[in-house]
Amino acid sequence: MRPDGGRRTPAGTNSDRASEHHGRTPPNEDDTPDRRKHAEGDATSAASAHAGGERRERAEDDTTSAASAHAGGERREYADGDTTRAPLRTPDVADAPKDQQPAGTPRAPARADDPAPQPQDAQAQSRQRRGLSLAVYLTSATLIRSASGGAPVALVALTLARPGHGGAALGGVLAALLTLPNVAGPWMARWLEEARDPRFRLAAAFTVFGLMLAATGLTLGRLPVVLVGLLVIVGGLCDPLMTGGLSSRLALIVGEDTRAQRRAEGWDSATYGSSNILGPAAVAAITALTGALTAVVVLGAAGVLAGLLMLALPKERRTAAARQRSMPVRDALTVIVRKGPLRRVMIATMITSVSTGGVMVIAVVLGRNLQGSAGAGAALGAAYGVGNLCGALLTGAFPLTGEPERWVLRLIAANAVAVGLCALAPGYVLALVTFALAGATSAILFTASLAVRSVYSPPNARAQVFVTMAGLKMAAGSAGTALAGTLAGIGPRLALCLNAVVVASAVTVALTDLRLTRRRSSAADPGDMQSPAA
Repeated sequence: MRPDGGRRTPAGTNSDRASEHHGRTPPNEDDTPDRRKHAEGDATSAASAHAGGERRERAEDDTTSAASAHAGGERREYADGDTTRAPLRTPDVADAPKDQQPAGTPRAPARADDPAPQPQDAQAQSRQRRGLSLAVYLTSATLIRSASGGAPVALVALTLARPGHGGAALGGVLAALLTLPNVAGPWMARWLEEARDPRFRLAAAFTVFGLMLAATGLTLGRLPVVLVGLLVIVGGLCDPLMTGGLSSRLALIVGEDTRAQRRAEGWDSATYGSSNILGPAAVAAITALTGALTAVVVLGAAGVLAGLLMLALPKERRTAAARQRSMPVRDALTVIVRKGPLRRVMIATMITSVSTGGVMVIAVVLGRNLQGSAGAGAALGAAYGVGNLCGALLTGAFPLTGEPERWVLRLIAANAVAVGLCALAPGYVLALVTFALAGATSAILFTASLAVRSVYSPPNARAQVFVTMAGLKMAAGSAGTALAGTLAGIGPRLALCLNAVVVASAVTVALTDLRLTRRRSSAADPGDMQSPAA
């Protein structure tokens, strides 16, 4: 109690304690006014500190209550018996909505247990870009391959429409000159591999093909035949890049996802099948409406448009070191021969192509025997083409999974069975069905062979592997076409049976190669054992 009877205030008490703590005596009435004023200031500061401590204690109590309520909510939420609980943590300012956080509040650091945000928007945009790029690729591929497929028919039709300029014989020579430069495919593929951005060389090749084709039509009968033939040869040099060269870039467009690659290869296979139908059909329609010259020029314009579309594909920047590592042609051929899956698939598909090349010729003869008209034979060929297209579309919708070499061998066996059923078809309707089945198995087989090339091709010889295997396959198909014309005299059914035996022998050859490779596994290249195709 003070002398005046008043009680000591809490501030005074705190002030006294603070003074004692610092070694000073508490103030009394003998103090000077300045000292009393200083003591009152200390008392006020102590009272503020005491009040702040009370506020902090109340805030901690409120926080504890909120955490308890939160835990209780979790217990109610998991009342269904789930014993999993999220770790509890005290709510802080960072947990409050942004509009309720006080100004100037620093952002709480991210906790290790907080889930990292998923870049779903970026992934969706990437998928959208790749889907758009694939659509551009397929459009360009369909245009250029339709122009290539329809060009021989258009050239023959043009020579027939201009009497006195060689007729069908000249047309056949020009068509042969268009496919002859495929033997230069490996060197054209290496030219593509050495590009900094292969898009530009593909675009240039497509454009040159279209211009040379149109120039051939416009100059036929106005320039010497030799010069016209040179134009055709220059255009034919671009042909390997329209098939294997273009397909070799597909995996770089769709990304590294295996399922996406298999699906894209199915759609790519469909462009081959559809082009073999669309090209000749377009030539027939345009020739009937406006003439063969217009058909040739339209095919040339399609090639130019395909080249322009290539420029819309994503850039592919290859470093100087990557371009210098491009494998020489001889080394690329050695890789194909020494790498087991590539070697076996190359040999098997070449043998199968001998049969495929002759099926269309035999179909015409069989259809005439069954129905008595050449149109019936053409319908069997059309059924084969439609089945081929449907098979390719099927692999685009339902991509192949698993080891691609194993798929190749299985599909060769299925194709042999389908060709055998063509030979055994008792009537015309069943013949249509079996030829469609043979076409479908052939298309799926081709898709599987593309997958083998994609999986086992070395990065610095990818285009060369694609183009070389495609060229050898085309050469075998041409040989099969010539052989089928010779065998047609023994009867179409017997010829088809021989074709089935030839296709089945491809499986035997591949499996024999695989067994011998395994026996020599200690000395063989490691690449030979990468594919358990048995």
